[in-house]
Amino acid sequence: SMANHQKEIEEFGNNDDFWLFGYGSLIWKPPPHYDQRVPGYIEGYVRRFWQASEDHRGTPEAPGRVVTLIDKAHWDTLTDHHASTERVWGAAYHIPTQHVAEVRNYLDIREINGYSIQFTPFHPAAPSTTTTTTATRSKDASAPATPVPQSDSNTHSSQSPPSIRCLVYIGLPSNPQFLGPQDPDALARKILESQGPSGENKEYLYNLGKALERLSAESEDAHVKDLVVRCRDIESREKKGDVGRAGDGAKEGMKGGEVGEALHKVGSTEEVEEVEK
Repeated sequence: SMANHQKEIEEFGNNDDFWLFGYGSLIWKPPPHYDQRVPGYIEGYVRRFWQASEDHRGTPEAPGRVVTLIDKAHWDTLTDHHASTERVWGAAYHIPTQHVAEVRNYLDIREINGYSIQFTPFHPAAPSTTTTTTATRSKDASAPATPVPQSDSNTHSSQSPPSIRCLVYIGLPSNPQFLGPQDPDALARKILESQGPSGENKEYLYNLGKALERLSAESEDAHVKDLVVRCRDIESREKKGDVGRAGDGAKEGMKGGEVGEALHKVGSTEEVEEVEK
């Protein structure tokens, strides 16, 4: 019931157990005051670039695109170009009790206009998957990475840390910025041409792609990866002049814009774009 849900929201974190799940920009731009960051995943949701961004990665006249989470049951009723993944990987942050109110306020976590506070089990990545990410990848990319641990499921489960109850803040399909399924190619082009007060839309996409790869050996997101590949492909064709849409202006921007710089630039404290409003 609504009253129970309200009570649950008010009491969550009272025992110094306030954990917040980040599935978008929070993965690479942590919230203030966190004292623990744990890579892992939640289940029952699908992450998609189906949320319009008018105030961070776009403008009201030309909205950008950022990720939102869609309940799997609702996603099943939609027509999507990409298959769903079983897991949404991200990072869980523990916020100490004395900072919970401030952080919630900073992230503007409240239930208005189709935005919802939900609680779900978060599954921390098994220690082995996080520490050996680079080793297993580089050694032999052709070897099947996943089937090995699963065949010995006993050892696999014994090393998985227990799940953590986590707050997830999402825009429901009823929120004004929810766009629903997008054609992947049109979506990639929209991301490439959009920018807003927080920076270029493509920077958000590329940062998210990189952050997801770093979480664990298994944390790749096919939808995000596909968009990264499409955008990089369009950009490289434009650079060669095959697409003919970008003039000298585009090349100018390339000079100083190293990714490292961009990451620092993005870390401004005024900026909150985990869930757009």
